[in-house]
Amino acid sequence: MALIVQKYGGTSVGTVEKIEAVARKVAAVRREGNQVIVVVSAMSGETNRLIGLADVIDTRPSTREMDVLLSTGEQVTIALLSIALHKLGLDARSYTGSQVHILTDSAYSKARIQDIDDARVRADLEAGCVVVVAGFQGVDEHGDITTLGRGGSDTTAVAMAAALKGDECQIFTDVDGVYTTDPRVEPKARRLDRITFEEMLEMASLGSKVLQIRAVEFAGKYNVPLRVLSSFEEGEGTLITFEDEGMEEAKISGIAFSRDEAKLTILGVPDQPGVAYSILGPISDSNIEVDMIVQNIAADDTTDFTFTVHRNEYPRALEILQETSQVLGAREVKGDDAIVKISLVGVGMRSHAGIASSMFEALAKEGINIRMISTSEIKISVVVDEKYLELSVRTLHEAFGLADDPAEQDA
Repeated sequence: MALIVQKYGGTSVGTVEKIEAVARKVAAVRREGNQVIVVVSAMSGETNRLIGLADVIDTRPSTREMDVLLSTGEQVTIALLSIALHKLGLDARSYTGSQVHILTDSAYSKARIQDIDDARVRADLEAGCVVVVAGFQGVDEHGDITTLGRGGSDTTAVAMAAALKGDECQIFTDVDGVYTTDPRVEPKARRLDRITFEEMLEMASLGSKVLQIRAVEFAGKYNVPLRVLSSFEEGEGTLITFEDEGMEEAKISGIAFSRDEAKLTILGVPDQPGVAYSILGPISDSNIEVDMIVQNIAADDTTDFTFTVHRNEYPRALEILQETSQVLGAREVKGDDAIVKISLVGVGMRSHAGIASSMFEALAKEGINIRMISTSEIKISVVVDEKYLELSVRTLHEAFGLADDPAEQDA
């Protein structure tokens, strides 16, 4: 008997009809002899509706009260799904995050799970009951309701699977798996049968919206096999697991990209110890996160320092950098918020040389100029002008044979 944890997002439970369809999928798994825990999100649009109600009263409401408000969305879903399961003849019991006692810290709206009391759930499973748990929420040591942030239901599901040593955590969503890149940009994108936790973390951090980063981190830490599946289509989905020997065949697993990039450059800064801190310190003090960094030393003992930030942070970062340039006596400050970041991701990079040069060659043949480069053990990222995003992705997808079966790629 296997223990399966399933998670259904807002679009999967967006109507009563969809909730009944989810109940039928859950029932099929339970009748195969498996134990089942189901984690659900609020019905599609419900969280935004609740936020809108609060905004009518106060545009800056108490974060504690907002967590109390937003947690009610999932409470509706767990009750409706349990009712649907009862109708199908299954014993089911719903629980809010506080009833399961998903213990979190007290960081309202972005709480982190610290512990789960699994005794109540385990007893229900042993009695043959389907356990339905509200995602996205928990309770702190003071008994206050907390929420885990957008996408937190993924983390709830993985945490439940880890606590109860589940055999697999299945994330049902509106896509049928993880693709080599966004099919809306490259129609030839191929669904991956499997991908490593490490690769999925990179893909998620670089712009892939399939899974919440914290959920992937949690799954990797506690060795919980994850599978991404479609709520609306049958299929095997994509398994996210640890690397094995067979997975080394593919040099590149996917191409991720982010449109939300902006680049800033401070020119002619005196080249002396502490200059990087002098530039980035004020940026960090304003809680602006810096991504890629490039520093060039000129012949006249000055340096040009370039870094990227989220596009939403660009106006404030530019203002801060202009103030810093006056203090440091820099020659000029430049900014560009019409750039994108494109990244190749693959564990196969560890054992295959020449991937970077192949990437640069493919882009050069299309006349695409690279503005910045960043590398890690399993990732190469480049910054290019925004107008070249789709051409770059399609070019690299073809250059690395991502539309083909991995076995057909060059060793």
